[in-house]
Amino acid sequence: VAFTFDDFAAAIEQYDFNSEIGTRVKGTVFKTDANGALVDISAKSSAYLSVEQACIHRIKHVEEAGIVPGMVEEFVIIGENESDDSLLLSLRNIQYELAWERCRQLQAEDVIVKAKVIGANKGGLVALVEGLRGFVPFSQISSKAAAEELLEKEIPLKFVEVDEEQTKLVLSNRKAVADSQAQLGIGSVVLGVVQSLKPYGAFIDIGGINGLLHVSQISHDRVSDIATVLQPGDTLKVMILSHDRDRGRVSLSTKKLEPTPGDMIRNPKLVFEKAEEMAQTFRQRIAQAEAMARADMLRFQPESGLTLSSDGILGPLGSE
Repeated sequence: VAFTFDDFAAAIEQYDFNSEIGTRVKGTVFKTDANGALVDISAKSSAYLSVEQACIHRIKHVEEAGIVPGMVEEFVIIGENESDDSLLLSLRNIQYELAWERCRQLQAEDVIVKAKVIGANKGGLVALVEGLRGFVPFSQISSKAAAEELLEKEIPLKFVEVDEEQTKLVLSNRKAVADSQAQLGIGSVVLGVVQSLKPYGAFIDIGGINGLLHVSQISHDRVSDIATVLQPGDTLKVMILSHDRDRGRVSLSTKKLEPTPGDMIRNPKLVFEKAEEMAQTFRQRIAQAEAMARADMLRFQPESGLTLSSDGILGPLGSE
């Protein structure tokens, strides 16, 4: 059967796919180089993915984003190379859309996220959230630290405004810290990092909140020099001893977590291993003390209709 080159070209055109800008296509990477990757998308010519379009994050080589020969992925067509009619592809655009969708979801769920501060300007900080650049106004930062001190550090944030059309992503550190503080319960154990040492105690960062571990709450044994027990940068478990929400003050303790007096000085590893167990015992004692206090109040309030039996059980008047 005669089959000419014209017939072949016509067949290619007949089965050609939609190559309009914005179309999503599945492709297989078959070669990478310093500038990007060649992708087979079953078109008349190969397509090209530049390193700038390979990832929402800045990378120097496509392999940093896991793009290697043999990888099959969905790409979006963003243009055409006039010199050889090859198509230009992007993964970044797809990731960009997914990032905005994820931010909208996180805002709807009202969750706290951790984000790295990557820049600052006269209005506030710039933080990287899901690969997007978000703005944190200075009025929404709870820390009194200078902007330069927060660069390259991770801070807790909550979403204030997520507007993809306006490319507007506004976040608040103040709201995140306030929510975190509201969840702190007396007797709860949290992980902290020693920020600084003072003669009277150590300041501990517990998830964006600064708490004070007073020298008298480090151990049952006397601590004359805090630096012999703790150093800035140390990670440790601490128990919430008190929380003044109005003043934003959190008092911490490792003393209450010691299985035996002095363990924080001699064997801090044991203290951290037993922290949850010791904290549970502490909470039980608090609960018992509160129950006894309520019972004592009822002794002087017979009109409540309740009384204590001889074995200490609270019940209706006249019950055995």
